Amino acid sequence: MKKIKSISNNFLILLMLIVLLATFSTGILAQSNNEQKSVTPTNIFSDIASNVDSGVVKVTSKIEVNNGNIPYYYSEDFYEYFFGETLPKDKSRVTEGYGSGFIVSEDGYIITNEHVVHNAIEINVNIQGFNKTVPAEVKWTDYNLDFAILKVNVNKTLSPIPLGNSDKLKPGNWTIAIGNPFGLNHTVTTGVVSALERPLQIPTNGGTTRTYNNLIQTDAAINPGNSGGPLLNIEGEVIGINTAVSSSGQGIGFAIPINEVKGYINDLKTKGEIKRPWLGIIYGPITSEAKEYFNLDNTNGVIIHQIIKDSPAEKAKLKQYDIIKEINKKPIKKIDDVAEIINNNQIGDKIMINIIRDGDSKIFFAEIEKRPSNLAENF
Repeated sequence: MKKIKSISNNFLILLMLIVLLATFSTGILAQSNNEQKSVTPTNIFSDIASNVDSGVVKVTSKIEVNNGNIPYYYSEDFYEYFFGETLPKDKSRVTEGYGSGFIVSEDGYIITNEHVVHNAIEINVNIQGFNKTVPAEVKWTDYNLDFAILKVNVNKTLSPIPLGNSDKLKPGNWTIAIGNPFGLNHTVTTGVVSALERPLQIPTNGGTTRTYNNLIQTDAAINPGNSGGPLLNIEGEVIGINTAVSSSGQGIGFAIPINEVKGYINDLKTKGEIKRPWLGIIYGPITSEAKEYFNLDNTNGVIIHQIIKDSPAEKAKLKQYDIIKEINKKPIKKIDDVAEIINNNQIGDKIMINIIRDGDSKIFFAEIEKRPSNLAENF
């Protein structure tokens, strides 16, 4: 009888231990789950912002403006289209503009928008950890891409932000924009990729039109001063260069895909110069309306909006509104095909361009040249 009672007691003790262990394990699991929930997504954006904050800079530029020479980004059309702002009447003065940028190398290369430094007579940047602004030199600009590379010379290793792969983006992906909207330093906003491959045209005061062929659309808040700052993915990598926001719609911001400019950055960092093949056209996609207007069979190809002065395209006698259907016998099915084919050629190569002009098919030949270092001078 004592033996049976002893076994019974031992069984009860073992059962109690199992219950206690189960309760303890459940508590640990619940605590673990709560900790995981608190990390995502509550803290991830702040972690990303903290990691890249030292790589984001404020760019200030001094521009000499007068009634006869007003940079396009001070024009009525540009500001009303993007920002809904009215320009001051007194335009005969040196004006200070501001924007954002981000560091891409430890030795001082910085990326921003071309329109942030367009026609600037002086450029300075605010870098975290420096008591004073640092003078910057323009090393490369591209009017078409709205892209500029600056260089600062400092006796300190800087903190570059890693570059991501914008080709992997999909609508719905998280985005983080960091910049200096309205001059407010290091402002962080978040959103998602709303759409890809957005074309956009902006009128300038000179009577020309600035054409963006391929923009990332995001609902992350982008305002005046954000231009040139980084658009980041959830891994904290740059996947775009913030450009502007349309005042005609709420939550509609645009950024230049980083893959469009990676090659320029790498060449300047590794070779000290940029040699890029160049045709010299500004072009856009064939919309359904254009297809109907030009009586086309399909929307394959691109429409030339503008021929840049003294470019290979001008020398080849290409004209505005020509429709490019093939280059070197390769069909143009989407807008990116043109840049891809041109970039796969060497400077000095001759290319064959099949176009439609006034309903007739024609063939032209152009010789690829080196892209000028400052395309803004051609406008």
